[in-house]
Amino acid sequence: MKRLFDILISVGGLIALSPVFLITTILIKVESPGPVIFRQKRPTLNNRLFNIYKFRSMKLDTPNVATDLMDSTDYITKTGDFIRRTSIDELPQLVNVLRGEMSVVGPRPALYNQYSLIDKRTKANIHTIRPGLTGLAQVMGRDNITDDQKVAYDRYYLNNQSFLLDMYIIYETVKKIVTSEDVHH
Repeated sequence: MKRLFDILISVGGLIALSPVFLITTILIKVESPGPVIFRQKRPTLNNRLFNIYKFRSMKLDTPNVATDLMDSTDYITKTGDFIRRTSIDELPQLVNVLRGEMSVVGPRPALYNQYSLIDKRTKANIHTIRPGLTGLAQVMGRDNITDDQKVAYDRYYLNNQSFLLDMYIIYETVKKIVTSEDVHH
């Protein structure tokens, strides 16, 4: 049932949001040379790596390190700042959902080099469920919580998955996107 939900939401989202995709593509191309879509390796089910898709929000000469390890303000484009604050940069992940690499709701996929978080999630069996566009840890603090807190929320989600919990997480996600709550660059 969850996979059917994921397919319906991803197809519907890709169709309904196609004007947003088009406008975002144009803005990125006008402001900065290079590809519109940013690809990055992330762990999915059983820690198998896949390419996650995002709209590119940074300049081409940006170092390949986590943005919390550098002053990313010098590298984020004006369009990138807006699409990050509004989470538009995440919309291409609807393709990842359609392909079965992600789910609409599940733990957010760690960066491929967040070894400590990946290890903690693996020990808690969180790697046994698909990562999501949004997840419980996202709505409970996103960038304002520690890896241990993320793992605790992810474990709660793993043990209590339900359609109602997913609907709660989606509702809270929309609320936080509208207010840009807990978003940092």
